Amino acid sequence: MELINFLKTQGVSENLLNEVDKFTKFYKLDSNLQYRIPNPKFKYYGKSVWEKSIAGILSGNHILLSGPKATGKNVLAENLALLFHRPLWTISLNINTDVGALIGSDTFKNNEVILKKGPVYEASEYGGFGIFDEINMAKNEALSVVHSALDYRRIIDVPGYDRLNLHEATRFIGTMNYGYIGTRDLNEALVSRFLVIDMPTITHEDLISILKEKTNLKDEYTERFAKFFLDLQKKSLNSEISSKSIDLRGLISSISLMEYGLTISESIEMGMSHKSFDLYETEIVDDTLRTLFERNLTSKELFK
Repeated sequence: MELINFLKTQGVSENLLNEVDKFTKFYKLDSNLQYRIPNPKFKYYGKSVWEKSIAGILSGNHILLSGPKATGKNVLAENLALLFHRPLWTISLNINTDVGALIGSDTFKNNEVILKKGPVYEASEYGGFGIFDEINMAKNEALSVVHSALDYRRIIDVPGYDRLNLHEATRFIGTMNYGYIGTRDLNEALVSRFLVIDMPTITHEDLISILKEKTNLKDEYTERFAKFFLDLQKKSLNSEISSKSIDLRGLISSISLMEYGLTISESIEMGMSHKSFDLYETEIVDDTLRTLFERNLTSKELFK
């Protein structure tokens, strides 16, 4: 398996990987759910976080990935589902998410009222992984319905229907960015049901590895784009700019635009700086770009 080989090159413990192999062989997956196993576009780089995450899941716990933007929280969650060969349900949370959106709601079929199962119900029933994306944007009362699922009881009482026992392989992964508008502090009862992993910002070495894997830049410009991204990330962490422009996917997409002949400035505007909608921040991104790149660079000069 390609991901296993990648983790070995990252130095992830052989013992942990052997336990993952036992897990995947023990918990067989229905062929009808194969399509739900993700095929992530990106790999997550970081030995320590990988080992913490794998150990947390093997121990039967749910995990909460916390950290600033562009630390790879969703990328890691998708990679974990692939590694453990489990179907994945992503539950996007916001202030309008209610119990029905999580567990399910009544629907009329064949002249009778039945439960239209929600993503939490299906992940629980089939032994899948469920991602609570931006968990700190949801109302606490919405998530309170899954408290018993997240602790040692591992059950969900579905109002009007029967009690659902979680499949032994089911795990929930919460992700949260702190400091976003609309976020709130998680209540103590909810946090206590997770193992928390504080996601570190991407290192220079890992960023170089990603850019080499996903782009065809010459080495010199790989280094420059890595420095550009890390400089912006530092400005964001120092509250000089918001995190809106700190978008690694946006950077990679911008670089792909350059291959089609767009200038560096035009590409970065589309993929990063114009996501801010703030003239001041756009100028800071542009100034940072100008310190590292000549305006007249062509695609022939940038790419191998």
